[in-house]
Amino acid sequence: MVPVRYAICNEMFKDREHGRVAETVSRMGYRGAELAPFTLSGEPLRMPKEARLLVRRAFEDAGVAVIGLHWLLAKTEGLHITSPDDAARGRALDHLSGLVELCNDLGGGVMVFGSPAQRSVAPGGDPAAAFARARDLFRVLAPKAGNAGVTICFEPLTPKETNFVTTMREGVALVEAVGHPAFQLHLDVKAMAGAEAKPPADIIREEGGRHLRHFHANDPNLLGPGMGDFDFSAVARALKDIRYDGWVSVETFVDGPGPEETARRSIETMKTAFGEE
Repeated sequence: MVPVRYAICNEMFKDREHGRVAETVSRMGYRGAELAPFTLSGEPLRMPKEARLLVRRAFEDAGVAVIGLHWLLAKTEGLHITSPDDAARGRALDHLSGLVELCNDLGGGVMVFGSPAQRSVAPGGDPAAAFARARDLFRVLAPKAGNAGVTICFEPLTPKETNFVTTMREGVALVEAVGHPAFQLHLDVKAMAGAEAKPPADIIREEGGRHLRHFHANDPNLLGPGMGDFDFSAVARALKDIRYDGWVSVETFVDGPGPEETARRSIETMKTAFGEE
């Protein structure tokens, strides 16, 4: 396994200025930042190119790369990838296409698609038809992303969050149905622990790195690795076993002890788990 590249998702820092966030996480050893579009602007697709480049430079000046985007459809309305409503899917495709351009301007290379509310199959809906609609949308989006040097990474989520793609195998099925190198798999510790019968480490080994292009590190308690009872070392060994060479990015969902302490404890846990300390 190549040296681990540690990143962190920026939304835990709330409304702090991007340069301050970059300097803070850089001092701790993070070399990548994953951005939620809503932290950039209320209308991120309307951001002028100059403003996008200023955000990129704020991170790069601190030695931190903007690696990509996640929470892609958060704080949006009228967008959906499995709906039988052609207009809703069209709006989603247009929005995601705009995010590809935003990601590229920021210097990023991955876009993590989670967005449970914008993918769930409506009650009484046909799961097979919903799958086909999502497949067809991403078949259009993936070439656009690939041309921009961006990979869309689809994230299986827990059944508490969505009823569409809740396991690694279902995620792989969608990736293989889309059949484009710019559409791949994302895995998340919290999601695997809450959705799968097997431990996350076993799921990682089963997937074997065939489609895995991005990874979120966290704890089932919604805080960072090492901040709950989950043994992150088993996940680290599994990632090493499959020779995973992508980013390991910390994503949390609750405030806990605050962003600095969360970031510090998370990277210390990961470094120990990967045998770097």
